[in-house]
Amino acid sequence: MAAAHRPSGTSARPTRRTVLRRSAAVVGGAAASAALSACAGEGSGVDADGRVRIEVWHGQTDTGRAAIESLTAEFNRTHPRIRVDLGGGVLSDAMLQKITAALASGSFPDIAYIFGSDLASVARSPSVVDLTDTFHSGPVPWKDFWAPAREAVTLNGQVRAAPALIDSLAVVCNKKLFRDAGLPLPRPGWSWDDFTRTAAKLTDRGRGVFGTGWPGVGDEDTVWRLWPMIWDLGGDVTSKDGRRIGFEDTGLRALRTVEDLVRTRSVYIDAKTGSEQMYRVFLSGRMGMAVTGPWQLPDIRQAKVDYHVVPLPSYSGRPITISGPDTWTVFDNGTARVEAARTFVTWLSRPAQDVQWDIEAGSLPMSRGTQALPAWQKQEDETPGLQVFTKTLESARVRPVHPAYPQISQSLGQAITAVLLGRSSPADALRDCVDEANAALLIPR
Repeated sequence: MAAAHRPSGTSARPTRRTVLRRSAAVVGGAAASAALSACAGEGSGVDADGRVRIEVWHGQTDTGRAAIESLTAEFNRTHPRIRVDLGGGVLSDAMLQKITAALASGSFPDIAYIFGSDLASVARSPSVVDLTDTFHSGPVPWKDFWAPAREAVTLNGQVRAAPALIDSLAVVCNKKLFRDAGLPLPRPGWSWDDFTRTAAKLTDRGRGVFGTGWPGVGDEDTVWRLWPMIWDLGGDVTSKDGRRIGFEDTGLRALRTVEDLVRTRSVYIDAKTGSEQMYRVFLSGRMGMAVTGPWQLPDIRQAKVDYHVVPLPSYSGRPITISGPDTWTVFDNGTARVEAARTFVTWLSRPAQDVQWDIEAGSLPMSRGTQALPAWQKQEDETPGLQVFTKTLESARVRPVHPAYPQISQSLGQAITAVLLGRSSPADALRDCVDEANAALLIPR
């Protein structure tokens, strides 16, 4: 979504799009203490005894906040030469606005939780620290991170942030509604035609039952569900030369699939930001299929929905999904604080800490090392369907870290909403989208 977030998220987890976000030779132990001690006095944030203080704007609430607080307390206990203070006062959905204002004023934190889709905008600031050497030589091998996590923090070949959270989209099915409709549960390899036909058969307007749902606000939560369809058809967000969008043809077929759902009246359209209404419909047992992420599983289980998870459908028969990773972005407040911040984000990325964050805050494992840990294997064993989401990371793609992406997303979101609400045909909606998005790509950045 999304986490990503990216669509926004649920309040219980890093706002995954309320339904949608390695140190340069990371020094540990005595080496870290020596380096930090040598830096003492070079700038603000260094106490008289040489301890370095850094501030983290974490953007979390509820379980996400509890998870980062627990991890930070452990870090402070095991790294006596560094003190991490949590703050920020805003949720991650509002972080871009706050960090932009902070950068303009020259008073910013050492680390902030930034949605992956916002990183390109933030990284234009010279105050954002380049973490390329940090992660390419860190204790977690760079290639051990899932490809979406690596791609979401890389801009022009440089690592501009630390991976913070990763997710993916799949389809969660209400098994009771499938039984009531006499339908078999979907299996991997199914098609978007299968999806639209199934949604129509699950729909019972008299009982208030919908086949599926789609956010209809035009925000990132609306948009990121369409990208896997476009990618599967061979399209992309931008053309190879970056001068035009890359989905003029493929976007039309994807929008026609959306139109099929509208034509059969099998889609619940959530007109409120955050998609909470849509999820309430699913949790109440009145929606057959929800395209969602792993962050929704705790709520589904709490609602006692008998569910089944299956990968996204495709046009090609090949597995593909989208991941909306978020980031820990580091800012330059002087040498000592930068090195302390590098140490902290690197420590968070290690499997022992990552698995704690994943389980408590609702992320998927950031690396294959985390995935292999007994604690994560136990989590998958105890959470039906979670393994499906983890496996989809093998075929997941991410939205590009491109400064024009927000404008492209906004234009496509308006097109999707126009089709969902019956205000425009797919061809007309996409034509308007193409004009606006191409104009945005021509703006020098």
